[in-house]
Amino acid sequence: MREEYDIKNLNPRENIYAEQIAKKQITINLNETVISYFKDQAKSTGIPYQTLINLYLEDCVANNKSLKMTWK
Repeated sequence: MREEYDIKNLNPRENIYAEQIAKKQITINLNETVISYFKDQAKSTGIPYQTLINLYLEDCVANNKSLKMTWK
């Protein structure tokens, strides 16, 4: 392995998929049961739990799911 590498001749390219995969980092409070559920799913699928949460939410958006709540 070299101590230094000459990278001035590299031809970097723009990631044409960057806009499609761009994510915004946020802070969100979730119940421990929700986190545990997705962590268990992550272990069985091999997909990181944060990715699973995002996939689930994307599915809700894609299928126009509405939250059904009743107040007692």
